[in-house]
Amino acid sequence: MTIAELMPPAAEPITLAEVKAHLRLDASDEDTLLADLMRAARVYLEGQTGLALIARTFRLYLDDWPQTRVIQIARGPVQTIEAVTVYDAAGAPVEVDATGYVLDGTARPARPARLVLPARPATERALNGIEIDFTAGFGESGAEVPDTLKRALLLHVAAMYELRGVLSLDDQPGAVPQGYDRLVAPYAMRRL
Repeated sequence: MTIAELMPPAAEPITLAEVKAHLRLDASDEDTLLADLMRAARVYLEGQTGLALIARTFRLYLDDWPQTRVIQIARGPVQTIEAVTVYDAAGAPVEVDATGYVLDGTARPARPARLVLPARPATERALNGIEIDFTAGFGESGAEVPDTLKRALLLHVAAMYELRGVLSLDDQPGAVPQGYDRLVAPYAMRRL
């Protein structure tokens, strides 16, 4: 199972103005750096939690249908299923009629989102023969993102900003601030 982001988010969950207010900065000479740190903090948080903070489209690739009828989607919260595709013997994509699917997109944080399809047609492609396109995220802007996650992002940007002369942007995140884990814990993926 692989999940690929089809398009980057249209916005970040926190704004440049919020970051500058948090850091008590007035000048605009480091705005580009701050925007890059905001993106790095979001990518890190999403990687740690399996969340998509801002709504965008993803593609889930499966080699075969799971033994149970339940398909787990480890990126959430899932808002909608856009398309389900399998491949025929000639390698051509065939769109699956997903009418009547059942989606439990808000099953986080205890478990991933779950999808049950009314039919599961066979695919002739051995690898990545099933593609499920879906939209995941809290909303189109940071206004819908939970405040605790936005607070974690602000703390993380501040910690990375402190290290801006020590670590390059490519080496970020260089530190995770104290209290970050407690803010993110209710949304973290649970693994045995």
